Amino acid sequence: MKAIYKKEVKSYLTSMIGYVFMFFILLLEGIYFTAYNLQNAYPLFGNTLSAITVMFLILVPILTMKTIAEERKQKTDQLLLTAPVSVGEIVTGKFLAVSTVYVIPLLIICLYPLIMGKYGTVSYAMAYTAVLGFALLGFAQIAVGIFWSSVTENPVIAAVVTFIVLFICYMITGIGSLIPDSSMASLTCYMILVLLAAVWIYHMIQNLWIAAVIGIAGEAAFVITYMVKSTLFEGSIQKFLDVFNITSHFDNFTNGILDLQGVVYFLSVIIIFLVLTVQTITKRRWN
Repeated sequence: MKAIYKKEVKSYLTSMIGYVFMFFILLLEGIYFTAYNLQNAYPLFGNTLSAITVMFLILVPILTMKTIAEERKQKTDQLLLTAPVSVGEIVTGKFLAVSTVYVIPLLIICLYPLIMGKYGTVSYAMAYTAVLGFALLGFAQIAVGIFWSSVTENPVIAAVVTFIVLFICYMITGIGSLIPDSSMASLTCYMILVLLAAVWIYHMIQNLWIAAVIGIAGEAAFVITYMVKSTLFEGSIQKFLDVFNITSHFDNFTNGILDLQGVVYFLSVIIIFLVLTVQTITKRRWN
């Protein structure tokens, strides 16, 4: 894993991708930091970090698109899969390498509250709590990007899909508000999601019977629950969709609140998508 980590970090630092990512992070944060915190003497550093999170929708897909897709495209993934390391170590090494590229500008950003302290009173606890949330948000979105990079051998497709997924997660609250909060609307949405899940399972295991059984069982469970107590579905789809709003869990950190639930949420996203990446590569390895 150490060799893979070094190789990936070197590849980022000897190409333009890593430097472009770090440049735009520091450029945008520098602009907002100067405008908000220095010129307007705004004391809350968390809001400055929050202002640039929308740029992750573009920067993260660019940073992660080649992590695994490029290996598949150049057929060098066969060398990795036959190396004396587990798939989990391969994925972890790549994730840590991409995270290192993200941490480099983050360490520079950690100096900004100290600069603010030279010109006024600053709550360092609030500022660095926001930095912690900012770091966790970035790590979670990087894990999402690595997963979609493992699904295809085309880095451009991986970047586009990652952007779409992160954009939907970013806009999920607005999307949920467009859906009626009636029980029937929620039931319909759940049945569509079960159908999509069954299709995804079939794509992963290539077994029609298992995918069909899971899909039918899921649809039946929701229909029966609706017939027994339909009130359970009222407004539930909005609550369900809110789980996928990754950025919203950063809000408490911007206000200086060490949200343990948010920490657990980000760590869960990281672990889930890294495990999914391992399973995707393992499936292709056995095939």
